[in-house]
Amino acid sequence: MKIVKTVQNMRQLSKKAKANNKSVGFVPTMGYLHDGHLSLIHRARKDCDIVVVSIFVNPMQFAQGEDLKTYPRDFDMDRKLAESAGADVVFYPDAKHICPKDSSTFISVENLDKIWEGKTRPEHFRGVCTIVGKLFNIVNPDIAYFGQKDAQQTAIIKRMIKDLNFNVSIVVVPTVREKDGLAMSSRNKYLSSDERKAALVLYRSLQEAKEMIKNGEKKSDNVLERIKSIIKKERLSYMDYVGIVNFEDFSSVSEISKTSLIIIACRIGKTRLIDNFLLI
Repeated sequence: MKIVKTVQNMRQLSKKAKANNKSVGFVPTMGYLHDGHLSLIHRARKDCDIVVVSIFVNPMQFAQGEDLKTYPRDFDMDRKLAESAGADVVFYPDAKHICPKDSSTFISVENLDKIWEGKTRPEHFRGVCTIVGKLFNIVNPDIAYFGQKDAQQTAIIKRMIKDLNFNVSIVVVPTVREKDGLAMSSRNKYLSSDERKAALVLYRSLQEAKEMIKNGEKKSDNVLERIKSIIKKERLSYMDYVGIVNFEDFSSVSEISKTSLIIIACRIGKTRLIDNFLLI
C-alpha cells in the first residue's frame, strides 16, 4: 500500500491508473477509522481495481467551538486498518495543500444545506462540499463511497455531483452498528461509560418507530411523538432534532412511505450523535 502526501503525486497516480484502464474507487474519511469506514473500503475493493482512502480532518466543516482540535487522530492505526481492509493508496495530505488560508472559493448546495444538520451547524455542508469537491478533482475516482449514517451529507454530495457535472458515481453503504445497535462513529470514544449506555436511546427509539410502521402506522406525527417521548426519558440526552423526511430532498413528510427517512440528532452529555432509519 502506498502513502501519498501531495496533490501532484495523487494526480499522477490516478492518471496512470486511468491510462491502464484501471477503475478507481475512493473512500473519503477524516481518519480514526472504525468498522463503518472499513465496510466502505471492503465495498470499494469488491468493485474497483484501485482503492484510494483519503485521511484528512477537514477544518472547513467545523464551526467555532466544535471539536476540531480534539477530534481523534491516529494515523498509524488508520494506515494499518486501511491496508488490512484492502486499500491500495492512502492519500494523507497536509491541510495547507487542501485548504490554504487564502482560499476564497467554496461550494454550497443551496436550501438543502440550510435544514436539519445545516440549521444546527451553519456552514458545515459548505465545508464538506468544498473539500469533497477538491478531493474528487484530485483523486478523479470512478466511484466514491459514503455511509448511510451521514444521510443528509450523502444527499447533498449527490446533488453537488449532479449540478456541477462531476464524473463520479456514488455508492451508499448501510450503517455499521455495534452489537448493541449504536451506530459506529469516531465520536463514540468521547462517551463515558454511563453516556455510552444512554446513547442507545437513539437506536431504541428508531426500533420503536420501525415497529410502529411495521404495524401499519402511516402518520409521521404519531411516530415522531413516540420517538420524542423515548428520548426525553433518558436523562443524559438532549434532543437536537427528529424528523421524517423524503430521503432525496429532506423535505418533511406527513405520510410515511417507502421513500421516507427517519433522522435523529441528539446530544449525550457533550457528545453529539446522529442516526437514521431508511424505510426502503
